[in-house]
Amino acid sequence: MVKVMLWGSLAALAEGKPELEIEAKNIKQLLQRLAEDHPGLKPVLEKGVSVSIDGMMYNDAWFEEISSENEICILPRIEGG
Repeated sequence: MVKVMLWGSLAALAEGKPELEIEAKNIKQLLQRLAEDHPGLKPVLEKGVSVSIDGMMYNDAWFEEISSENEICILPRIEGG
């Protein structure tokens, strides 16, 4: 199980829970299981989010491995130019 912190409006979409525990071995599994377990998150996850692992940002790095030792944060993807 990995512990995941949800930032900003994402916690409200997960029944108000800012921190969740999910069984996942990589980012892709994490996002899939978050969408399955918390359907309110699904539209935002499909649009795209940023994932921080131990303070390093990952976008579209689906097979980056994660473990219970990592600090994982999910943030709404910042858009702009």
